[in-house]
Amino acid sequence: MADDLKRKLQEGDWLWTPRPEFAQNAQITHYMGWLARNRGKRFEDYNALWQWSVTDTAGFWGSIWDYFEILSDTQPDQVLDRPEMQGSQWFVGSKVNYAEHLLRYEASAAPGETVFHHSSELRPLATMSWHELGRQVRIVATQLRTLGVEPGDRVVSYMPNVPETAVAMMASTAIGAVWSSAAPEFGVQTVIDRFAQIEPKVLFAADGYRFGGKDFKREGEVRRIVASLPSLERVIWLDYLQPEAPLPDLPNVLSWRRLLQHRDVPREQFRFERVGHDHPLWVVFSSGTTGLPKAIVHSHVGVLVEHMKLMHFHINLRPGSTMFFYSTTGWMMWNILLAALFAGSAAVLYDGNPAHPGPEFLWQLAADTGTTSFGASPTFVQMMEKAGLRPGETYDLSRLEAIVVAGAPSTPETFDWFYRCVKSDLWVTSQSGGTELCSGFVGAAPLLPVYAGEIQTRLLGMDVHAWRDDGTPSAPGEVGELVVLTPFPSMPIFFWNDEDGSRYHDAYFNVFPGVWRHGDFIKINDRGGCYIYGRSDSTLNRFGVRIGTAEIYRAVEQMPEIADSLIVCCELPGGHFFMPLFIKLKPGFTLDAGLRERINQRLRSDCSPRHVPDRVYAIDQVPYTLTGKKMEIPVRKILTGMPLAKAASRDAMMNPDAIDYFVRFAQESIDYQWRPRESQSA
Repeated sequence: MADDLKRKLQEGDWLWTPRPEFAQNAQITHYMGWLARNRGKRFEDYNALWQWSVTDTAGFWGSIWDYFEILSDTQPDQVLDRPEMQGSQWFVGSKVNYAEHLLRYEASAAPGETVFHHSSELRPLATMSWHELGRQVRIVATQLRTLGVEPGDRVVSYMPNVPETAVAMMASTAIGAVWSSAAPEFGVQTVIDRFAQIEPKVLFAADGYRFGGKDFKREGEVRRIVASLPSLERVIWLDYLQPEAPLPDLPNVLSWRRLLQHRDVPREQFRFERVGHDHPLWVVFSSGTTGLPKAIVHSHVGVLVEHMKLMHFHINLRPGSTMFFYSTTGWMMWNILLAALFAGSAAVLYDGNPAHPGPEFLWQLAADTGTTSFGASPTFVQMMEKAGLRPGETYDLSRLEAIVVAGAPSTPETFDWFYRCVKSDLWVTSQSGGTELCSGFVGAAPLLPVYAGEIQTRLLGMDVHAWRDDGTPSAPGEVGELVVLTPFPSMPIFFWNDEDGSRYHDAYFNVFPGVWRHGDFIKINDRGGCYIYGRSDSTLNRFGVRIGTAEIYRAVEQMPEIADSLIVCCELPGGHFFMPLFIKLKPGFTLDAGLRERINQRLRSDCSPRHVPDRVYAIDQVPYTLTGKKMEIPVRKILTGMPLAKAASRDAMMNPDAIDYFVRFAQESIDYQWRPRESQSA
């Protein structure tokens, strides 16, 4: 692709096509060859393969089981027990272990072969070998058994993104315990709201962390968490912030170092706890910005086959690959990052500020670790672009093959920046899925071209479609609700403490009976390319026309005066509404009549008259969740009269003070007396 575009990049413009050798060597190509040889299934292209994967659901997922030679004490009686979504069961009769497959490559790894590159603001870049990882997991797992942890017991973590946390996760799941993790930047109440629901037996906790050059001690927070979890029998303490510091005065506390000071357990003598098809693997939680977080439970076998498919066929990892995605331990992308091990790939673990000591830091880390698949968010790209960085000219990124963009809808400009500033021959991919499936619905395929702002395809086995409100299919290119029509293995097996399944049903099946409604707006074009337009429950409804907030942000945040923005649409009594736009200005700019008019004109010309807000307000900061999502829904609830305590959790916010402006706005503003401007209905 040319370095300097002759015209403004448009949504759907072609950017890249895989070289023949890249496509031929792709993991999915090998799988298609295997299908031809072993199943007599031949497909002319990816779209034909996808169609088969969602039409013959049991045949496809059964082939995944066989292709990856899943280790099980017993072979499953059936791949799928029923075609209905809620209540369907996968690989009934099997007995598998997720951690056993994560560590499967250890047996064939070369001495000293790297599994983790790890770095933090407290520790220099170092590596951990496959054999050392396996050694530590077996020791910790054996000691957890000695401490009385049994299959089904919950083990939780309040730890940073360091190798010890990965070891704790693998050791816990290796013995059939149920894992759950919260990042150490989470507030105390946020952690309690999560962990108290599942009554853990063991807590792994760190004494603190460093972020942006500043130390954050966590001993006080851990004390309050422990005091609120009467089910805890043991705390395992990592002296990460202050190495060699004395153990805190906590009940039944044991140091991480002491835990590891036991004899090695040879690989051939260690027994992984292979569990049934419906045994919980981990509990992951919804964002928690409104109400008590949903405790979402996945099974070993369901996530195992899904991650095998995802990491090999859609991320295209293999032995010798290195995957990096900046994530905390409280986001499901951390789980995805560790799943790189299924492919014999190395993973890069980083704990700290991604822009410290400078905005180029992660690119230096990618170069130093030989990263082949680099994960980023659109927000990160905006930061890079505003800093004027061109990493491809500064760092050795010769091993870099792919970009995985996740966390928010991507724009053509996001794609453009990677091709101009990083590398011209690059597989730039955007993904979208969620915590609910710990994977993606739509994402990448290494056999397909890349188009600006476009997610390449629906992932194998994901029967994703766009539907109108009346339950009829949207036309190609028409925005609709993201729905899934057939079961997939990594669906939640249940929500914790939801005995009758009503919360689970209400979360996904209460709009279209028997059909998973994910809560995102999606557009699927004629070639199968996908566009995500944000959450449908935060989407703007203007004169009967639904508007994705991503469209507003893309237009507004390209303006030189604006650093960030947030928009909501509030329904008012009498069938009226109020759609304010809140903007954070860059230093040196003020919101005056001229800027307001330029904003309105940009939205009117780039989007439509319906996109023009009723009013524009300058704010100091946009409120974000801890996972970097704009808090549109809580803000809308606050502006329509809901108390802050019910609308949002401060502990689940990246910048809690940001929400106070909107509380005052709801109390003091007279703007709710307005009526919409009739000219905007044109």
